[in-house]
Amino acid sequence: MIAKRIVYRDFRNIEQADISLSPGVNVFLGNNAEGKTNALEGIYLMAAARSFRTPREREMVRFGAPFFEAALTMEDVRREQELTFKVFSADSGHRRICTKNGVAIPRISEMVGVFRAVLFCPEHLAIVKAGPAERRGFLDIAICQLRPLYLQALQRHNKILTQRNALLKQLADGNGEPGLLDIYSEQLSREAALIYVTRREYIRRLDEYVKHFFAELSGETEVPSLLYKNSLKTAESDNLLEMDAASRYMTLLTSNRAREIAAGATLYGSHKDDVEISLNGREARLYASQGQQRSLALAMKLGEGEISMTYTGEYPVFLFDDVLSELDGRRQEFLLSRLGERQVIMTACTPPDTPHLGDAKFITVRGGRYEEAD
Repeated sequence: MIAKRIVYRDFRNIEQADISLSPGVNVFLGNNAEGKTNALEGIYLMAAARSFRTPREREMVRFGAPFFEAALTMEDVRREQELTFKVFSADSGHRRICTKNGVAIPRISEMVGVFRAVLFCPEHLAIVKAGPAERRGFLDIAICQLRPLYLQALQRHNKILTQRNALLKQLADGNGEPGLLDIYSEQLSREAALIYVTRREYIRRLDEYVKHFFAELSGETEVPSLLYKNSLKTAESDNLLEMDAASRYMTLLTSNRAREIAAGATLYGSHKDDVEISLNGREARLYASQGQQRSLALAMKLGEGEISMTYTGEYPVFLFDDVLSELDGRRQEFLLSRLGERQVIMTACTPPDTPHLGDAKFITVRGGRYEEAD
């Protein structure tokens, strides 16, 4: 999969830009606050249908402009396609308009997965030490680009969870309709079961790649492992079917009704999942060194790309946002040595000092303007 061209209008500090990209390595070069990450953000927006910097789309509209528009021309194994993403700064009858090949997309979820990308930024280096929400987010973004049904289940799960939590708070105050709780519980159990089975299989695949990349990168004797922690508390070898998982979730939700009403919140489900990352059976967030934690994060991101390749038959586009400056020389070299057969778009303040870039395309960034370097 290749990003061939990205066009911006009134996006962040970019008034107008038309950027052609190489199928190999592309490096946006410039000082901080010039617009390097802005360009990368717009490309990622086409893959995840959301920014990796803000949940508020209107923040991406250039100050004083009525809207922003980004258009990506991409090519996969089948054909060339164009995606556009347009967001308005104020109410104008529209909030957002997205198109694929000139045709409006009625639901933004239909955009996810058309263009696939793996993002690696400094914040991801802390994924081992971060909280469960960050690791769930890592899983969801990776899986949603591969499995549309998972994305739909996740959206339904979150909507039902909001409704169920509101009802639990009402019941705690002596209000609300008790009969609705069983309905919400059944709906939530069904969606949680699909999410559980999908996450379980993804983590199993990812675990194999993390073991491989960590050993290759560190040369250490410690063996990493990823363990899926969930409300069902299933064994690692458990191959629970989706229908059985739904039944177990339903049992949890119905048998703990009094406890949940007292808490005013749903205590079981996909929103409580986590990935336990260990080295030789010891929790990496507590016992691994900073270097080991960074190697694990790096292995997880490379594994994400490999799973995408296995699932779709082509590599996603790799986006590196100023991540090289956060890695030591050994980890930089390891990461850059894996660039073959992949399109890479990265940001940097200075040209990376490595032989692995080959015929990289350098794009100089100044004040939201982009010029190909000689």
